Amino acid sequence: MTILKPGAPGYKAALAALNRDAEPDPRVSETVAAIIADIRKRGDAALIALTEKFGGPRLTPRQLRVSPAEFKAAEKRIDPATRDALSVAHANVREFAEKSLRKSWSAKNRQGARVGERFDPFERVGIYVPGGTAPLVSTAVMTCTLAAAAGVPQIVVTTPAGKDGAINPALAHTLRVAGATEVYKVGGAQAVAALAYGTESIPRVLKIFGPGNAYVVEAKRQCFGRVAIDLLPGPSEILVIADAGANAAWIAADLLAQAEHGHGSAVLFVTDSPTKLAEVEAAFAAQLAKLSRQEHLREVAEKATHLILVKNMAEAVKLANHYAPEHLAIIAKEEEKLAAQIRTAGAIFLGAYSPVVAGDFVAGPSHELPTGGAGKSFPGLTVDQFQRRTSIVRLDRKSLGALLPSIQTFSRIEGLDAHGRSAEIRFESARPIAAPPLYRGSR
Repeated sequence: MTILKPGAPGYKAALAALNRDAEPDPRVSETVAAIIADIRKRGDAALIALTEKFGGPRLTPRQLRVSPAEFKAAEKRIDPATRDALSVAHANVREFAEKSLRKSWSAKNRQGARVGERFDPFERVGIYVPGGTAPLVSTAVMTCTLAAAAGVPQIVVTTPAGKDGAINPALAHTLRVAGATEVYKVGGAQAVAALAYGTESIPRVLKIFGPGNAYVVEAKRQCFGRVAIDLLPGPSEILVIADAGANAAWIAADLLAQAEHGHGSAVLFVTDSPTKLAEVEAAFAAQLAKLSRQEHLREVAEKATHLILVKNMAEAVKLANHYAPEHLAIIAKEEEKLAAQIRTAGAIFLGAYSPVVAGDFVAGPSHELPTGGAGKSFPGLTVDQFQRRTSIVRLDRKSLGALLPSIQTFSRIEGLDAHGRSAEIRFESARPIAAPPLYRGSR
């Protein structure tokens, strides 16, 4: 753990060094490029070989896809508490998503031309759900539910299977409830490549969503252009801003909850109270000793946890905007005022009773958020990212005539006489062509 206080040697330099601008590791990039090339060349054969090579089960092509029988077996193993928790999360996420959907519209511009936008769901999307050290049931809810709310007809999920060739029963059940239409037992960069380029068993998708490790994220980066990509979410981040009145034990618990994600995660606490800094430091150490994922927690606690004292809350806001945290929690007297000044966080959690874990699991907004400083430019995952936008334009003779001088001027400036001609020619005929009924697209 690192303690940073004003006046200490290297304080400003240490704050500046907290920036986590994401840069691909050349070794990871090289490995991923080779994996993608292999998938493109050998399809299923490469997918199966790479899955086994990187610690997964030995599968046949017929075993890649989770079968209806496997889904039924998983459903039988779900206890009532799991079913209830899933229902709460799914309902909240679905309702939030439905409120965020983009709606088609149409209107006349000043010259009388009809213009508008139409929003349609992607026909087929791919969603990566990490397995790793924990089955991320919440990620299934936070991604597939949005795709279903947007009306995507083909929701394809890839997720790593265990050595026994099965995926976690709770995850399998959640994927079905959240709207997945196909689930494949593969993970890693090879799964992303399969989604992007297709194999004999997995037809390609149009856009890929979901978080993952460094290899998954790099695969998404390298496949961009072949398919659309949502964002490049990396390891978990939390920054908590609190004043003297905040509960130190609660803050420590919030910090440890994100540290639990392990390698690469970053944990920051910022306060203008020296007393609170000391209290949080003590509470963090006391709680850490009692938690189960010691290997993951201690790595983050030792290498990536920073407790920072600032002169005032204005400095705390400045630091938060510079860092652009995935999760920002504010526990202070003027938390609403402070939140209004934040411009770069992936998600903001306000007040003592708003732990980030509520957003991780059940609050409503998706927990797939920008990391590594990307919050300065990118939002988190939203339902409208599952929609394609198409602009619609309809002019009649009158509106085109009103716009013709401007079209001719643009054509002259840009030296594109064929452009101008394509509009002018319509006025050389004495008998204008009647326009068909106006299209009014809507969802």
